[in-house]
Amino acid sequence: MSSSDLSWSYEWEKDKEIKAGTLILAEPFMDDENFKRTVVLICEHEEHLGSMGLVINRPLGLKVSNVIEDFPPFDGDLYLGGPVGTDTIQFVHTISGLEGSVPLLGSLRWGGDFEKLKLLIADGRVVSAQLRFFLGHSGWSPHQLREELKENSWIISVVKDSYLFHSGSDGLWKTILKDMGGLYAEMARLPENPILN
Repeated sequence: MSSSDLSWSYEWEKDKEIKAGTLILAEPFMDDENFKRTVVLICEHEEHLGSMGLVINRPLGLKVSNVIEDFPPFDGDLYLGGPVGTDTIQFVHTISGLEGSVPLLGSLRWGGDFEKLKLLIADGRVVSAQLRFFLGHSGWSPHQLREELKENSWIISVVKDSYLFHSGSDGLWKTILKDMGGLYAEMARLPENPILN
């Protein structure tokens, strides 16, 4: 399949709903280095207020303890959530009862009481299969994400725990497209550089 044969467009995405818990995948040839071949978990989406999400497939090769002093030992990696607010830590999890957390989809939640979370980690009551940390986030102004969709910049998918907590981040973009099947699975085979088609 070559890029000239690729008939995917916004027409395939326009009837899909964007909401908290949705995944968006960068289109195959996106050249923005912040988002090339990324998978973004949408945490907030209000058409008139804007959108916020976390890139889930960009590990930094660091632990949270590398950037926060006195953080309890935790074996989960720290990810780059996006180019905005890179002096802040975000987290998503499947921990029930963590005060202040925002439901996303199913058991998946965003944020919550950070001090309580540290205590749960220190007590060994939370493991890396339940929790992922991010430095910074991705943001869109009102209507911006919908406009980018119309420009064929994003592909809408659904989140699975295996994508977020158990999959290696390397190749996650391709894995999700293959799981979507059909034309999307064909897109997973396209090289990053369209000249190589």
